[in-house]
Amino acid sequence: MQSTDQQESNKYFPESVRTRKVFRNLILHIHPTRVRKETLKITHTWGLGGMAVILFLLQVFTGIILRFVYEPSPAKAYDSLIAIQDQVLFGQFVRNIHHLSGMLMVVITFLHLLRVFFTEAFHPPRHWNWVIGLGMMLTVVLSNFSGYLLPWDQLSYWAVTVATSMLHYVPGVGDMLLHLFRGGNEVGPVTLLNFYNFHTAILPLIMVVLMVFHFWKVRKAGGVVVPGGNSKKNKEYVSAIPDFVAREFVFALVLIALVLFISVIWNAPLLEKANPALSPNPAKAPWYFLGIQELLMHFHPLFAAFIIPVLFLAIIVWLPFSRFKTKNSGIWFASENGRKLCIKTTVFTLFIIPGLIVANEFIPDFIETASGALAVIGNGLVPLTIILVSLALWIYWLSKKAGYSKNEIVQAVFVFLVVSYLILMFTSLWFRGKGMALCWPWEV
Repeated sequence: MQSTDQQESNKYFPESVRTRKVFRNLILHIHPTRVRKETLKITHTWGLGGMAVILFLLQVFTGIILRFVYEPSPAKAYDSLIAIQDQVLFGQFVRNIHHLSGMLMVVITFLHLLRVFFTEAFHPPRHWNWVIGLGMMLTVVLSNFSGYLLPWDQLSYWAVTVATSMLHYVPGVGDMLLHLFRGGNEVGPVTLLNFYNFHTAILPLIMVVLMVFHFWKVRKAGGVVVPGGNSKKNKEYVSAIPDFVAREFVFALVLIALVLFISVIWNAPLLEKANPALSPNPAKAPWYFLGIQELLMHFHPLFAAFIIPVLFLAIIVWLPFSRFKTKNSGIWFASENGRKLCIKTTVFTLFIIPGLIVANEFIPDFIETASGALAVIGNGLVPLTIILVSLALWIYWLSKKAGYSKNEIVQAVFVFLVVSYLILMFTSLWFRGKGMALCWPWEV
């Protein structure tokens, strides 16, 4: 039985009007009723958060379709991919969309993280949303990684073998984690089934939960961060519908069109079937883990695969909970001086890191054959200490001598670390050939 209010509503509002009202209210659960006009500028957010959501939905939709044919076993996985590409109508196209959306989602979520950082949208009351965002970024990477093995070809098999072997260097629990991920000592049937379940069920569920909390925290904080905080004084507001939602819709259409176009002209890679007895030379991890693999060429594995990544992650988690004298939320690079410092830091890093990589390749390593504590100290503790001391002296000079603010210095250090990792990643991807020796890209 309908209530009196429901009967009155049905009497005066046609079904189509009631449907539009429900849809409008659903959208307003995600967005405020009115939004700042500044947030409509394309250069404010670049629509990165919305693009990540669209890519996630594309992955879910195409993943459901692929599940009808794919079989998660070493004996049938590769053949089912061949069947999808050759026998299923638009199968290759659907797989291309799924693969490309996964790759782009890693890139877009990373760029979204950079946008949040460089506009300082991590200060209270958005500090916990920064942590949630980091969790989403890690979930996206793990989701992509878990799907990397599913084709069961040479590329995916040995990339996962190399990447999971890094877990061995986690002190205390490394072997347990390695056995947990692989389901045994080697990458095999249990590994494939584990990765399939993580990729199709567990990680998407975690992603949905984190997205709900993320949107709720953004809404609770007053929407997208703008220069000057959340004060209503001298701020112009516009209706979220249609002003803001219409722009999101256009972004979504352009992104989907781009993904579809690339998926028509470019096919997702698929090499020969996985052969555990024949390792390619070189065997490389997935592209987003190549920076860590490159670090293994220069540091002791304990430092390259565990201490340095954990130290970096701990710093960026701790960052929004540290004290800042000024909070330039919504202002790109904190100030014009901050922007110039970030540019100088990028140029400096583009010279110093490749130089150190080349120097490490040709300067004799006097403790190359060392083992035990000597190797940990000589190839791990000593070089890391030198880097940290150098960073500390640089930070001291920027603060005491050059007069930069904490906001500007933190961003400069972050730029140095991020650009350094990107250089390491592209070095391993493009400049490491047989035996992981340095070479020109056309020789890889």
